[in-house]
Amino acid sequence: MVDRLLVPTDGSGPATAALELALAIATATTTVSVLSVVEGSEGSASRPGPAGRTAEEILAEARSRPRTSGTTLETAVRRGPPRERILEYAEREAVDLIVVGAHGRRETEPLVVGRVTEGVVRDAPVPVLVVRASDDVRRRYPFERVLVPTDGSAHATAALEHGIETAAETGATLHLLSVVTATEYGNDPETQRLLERLAESARDLLESAAERTVADGLDVRTAVRTGSVHREITAYAEREDVDLLVMGTRGRTADGGELLGSVTERVLRTAPAPVLTVRAAGADEH
Repeated sequence: MVDRLLVPTDGSGPATAALELALAIATATTTVSVLSVVEGSEGSASRPGPAGRTAEEILAEARSRPRTSGTTLETAVRRGPPRERILEYAEREAVDLIVVGAHGRRETEPLVVGRVTEGVVRDAPVPVLVVRASDDVRRRYPFERVLVPTDGSAHATAALEHGIETAAETGATLHLLSVVTATEYGNDPETQRLLERLAESARDLLESAAERTVADGLDVRTAVRTGSVHREITAYAEREDVDLLVMGTRGRTADGGELLGSVTERVLRTAPAPVLTVRAAGADEH
């Protein structure tokens, strides 16, 4: 159960898509905070983004949107760098989830997700739901099919816990996927035996992951695929008509290096549905 949602907005299509999904998720006990960040100092033009409207006009439109009876909607304006102000607000208000919009069609262009969104995903202390505004991206709620790709890492395990919780709350089928990377291997018999062993290990991993769902009585499907990890994840999500992907990601190393994670980053740009990114507490340095 999410008690406090944060939706940063600049009035653009992606931000509006994020707000629509956030309001669909919100229940009668949820507080939705809509934040508009204006870059620049006090007295500068109060237009937060490309929509050509003032922050107050954007927030007034947000307040007028229909929502579940009982849902509380709060609005706020902050000035400064968007990423920093979003993260500060999330920490100060103790939000449980940040819902952000992302630009782009399902193409692997460098700026499809956007630097602010990538920065929030990388550094947020709470899960981040990334919603892309594109005609070929599904934005349905309640979720019917939730996909959790897993490799057994701490971040993937944290994502699994959130995936189980989300599937239990919405009654969704939980799909668990493990991808065996095969791009650097050949086609000789020895290589094929190696891939078979890797696939068997992946099946064991999924069986162990599925055991976590027994107490929740979920409908669980497992699959092992071989190939490019991010392409197989996206293809599986498309083929199975997945409504939500839940993935682990990383923040920063001890020396300040960025560790968004190349697989998660690519999936954010190509997935046919929203992506919930989750970090394992205390695991950023690994």
